[in-house]
Amino acid sequence: MQAIENFFQPSGFGRSLGCQPSGRELCGADQTPILKLELPLLRKIKLRNPIANPIHPASPTGMNCSQNMLRRLQQPMRSSMQSGARQCCAAARSTTTAQQPAVSRPSSNSRFFSSTRRRSAKQAADDPNFVSTVDLDPTMIRPGRRHGPGLIILALIPITAFALGTWQVQRLGWKTDLIAKFEDRLVREPLPLPPHIDPSAIHDFDYRRVVATGRLRHDQEMLIGPRMRDGQDGYMVVTPLERKDGSTILVNRGWISKKHRDQRSRPQGLPAGEVTVEGLLREPWKKNMFTPDNRPDKGEFYFPDVKQMAELTGAQPVWVEATMEPEYIRMMEYEARGIPFGRAAEVNLRNNHAQYIFTWYALSVATSVMMFLVMKKPASDIVRRVRATRTL
Repeated sequence: MQAIENFFQPSGFGRSLGCQPSGRELCGADQTPILKLELPLLRKIKLRNPIANPIHPASPTGMNCSQNMLRRLQQPMRSSMQSGARQCCAAARSTTTAQQPAVSRPSSNSRFFSSTRRRSAKQAADDPNFVSTVDLDPTMIRPGRRHGPGLIILALIPITAFALGTWQVQRLGWKTDLIAKFEDRLVREPLPLPPHIDPSAIHDFDYRRVVATGRLRHDQEMLIGPRMRDGQDGYMVVTPLERKDGSTILVNRGWISKKHRDQRSRPQGLPAGEVTVEGLLREPWKKNMFTPDNRPDKGEFYFPDVKQMAELTGAQPVWVEATMEPEYIRMMEYEARGIPFGRAAEVNLRNNHAQYIFTWYALSVATSVMMFLVMKKPASDIVRRVRATRTL
């Protein structure tokens, strides 16, 4: 009891806060003396030494030194008073029941420091740099921007696809007329090839059936390849044809398998004497970006360069492709003997423009529907609320 009284003396903890006890003792119902304290209101506490205040005057909370100290000491002081009163009651009851063991309670000092540590923990709201989501500018969700670059790209796709589909319609008409013109030339009687031919006029006679007679120069034979046919690797045999008038043309005799590359393995494919060749006057295929260059010095040819071959053999830059009836048994016999067999007299131009038209127009329609659905899609709740707020 004496220890509790000393705690509330003016020299104790209460004095440091400017609190003065009355010094009177009151008795409870069991006539046990109880110490009654009279404390001034906490809001009227005045700090005696403001310089010793641990809170900097320029507090981010906007309070002065006294207010900050009052805020920190209000709750610990109240807890200390309640703890002291409970200890007084416990001491009074211990005098009447001496045999009852005393129950140890935590001291007011430990409760004061533990409460101070809990309250001194830094909270997010105490940070002056803390920004809540409610403080952000609502324009960050772009409420006034309905569509972005993605919709512009989506709008360009159907337009581009429609233009490509229209272009393929024009290509289909052009290719159909070209095939019809070539087929008209095929049904005509073979034309005897004149002695001298203007290379610039060959384009007007493309796919024209011609006949030429002369002697094949097997010593100047050239192999173009590798060329695939029915899954087998082989070569196209190009042999100059020397005619009686002294002119020479290049004749594509046909395809042989790779195993007959050497002339000694195919003696039946090297006819001697005068022969008659019936074929098509053609402009051969062109080189693409993946085809390597020819190497005439090594006898390697990967595509038919008519001018290069004509200069190499002293012939005219005229290309004739030998034709034959597409008989399967005959072709198998020729392949076994190493005899070149030519192509069929038909137009082999690819005409896939109708498929391209369907593809491009279907893509244009599909992307147009997608763009319509994207534009008619309702805005989200957040965007609608922000737009409604802006109109107010």
